[in-house]
Amino acid sequence: MPSTKSPAEVSGTTAEKYDGFTAEERAAMKDHASEQKKATARRGSSRAEKAAAEERDVLAKIAEMPEADRVLAERIHGIIRTAAPDLAPKLWYGMPAYARDGKVVCHFQSAEKFKSRYATLGFSDQAALDDGAVWPTAFAVRELTEADEERIGALVRRAVGR
Repeated sequence: MPSTKSPAEVSGTTAEKYDGFTAEERAAMKDHASEQKKATARRGSSRAEKAAAEERDVLAKIAEMPEADRVLAERIHGIIRTAAPDLAPKLWYGMPAYARDGKVVCHFQSAEKFKSRYATLGFSDQAALDDGAVWPTAFAVRELTEADEERIGALVRRAVGR
């Protein structure tokens, strides 16, 4: 005789109602829309003016972060700018990101952004980090030692093919 229980009841899980995007996800989408508007407004500017404005935006976003995230973001920003000066800082869904030819290679996500217990340094598929069939693309960051800074610098150099 077939069961009259739902798949969730059979598996022992409870079905949660999907209420759409979280408040944090909606905020990130609003940040992205704002970033797109700024980019559109800068279309008549020179490349150097756009780059300077985007870096100012990134530094302003970092300055808004809670202290623990801000300290990490400032140090990671410096590491990335030193290791791969050709990567252009830009905001990406409200997060500091670093792009080549307009495509994000890596980004810093503060712990506060999505109410996580740690910040994250993430790499996109544009990063040349391929290592066999499986490799990490995001790293939890709670603090930075000198060795961690060297590791991040090496990862960023590798990501851009250096």
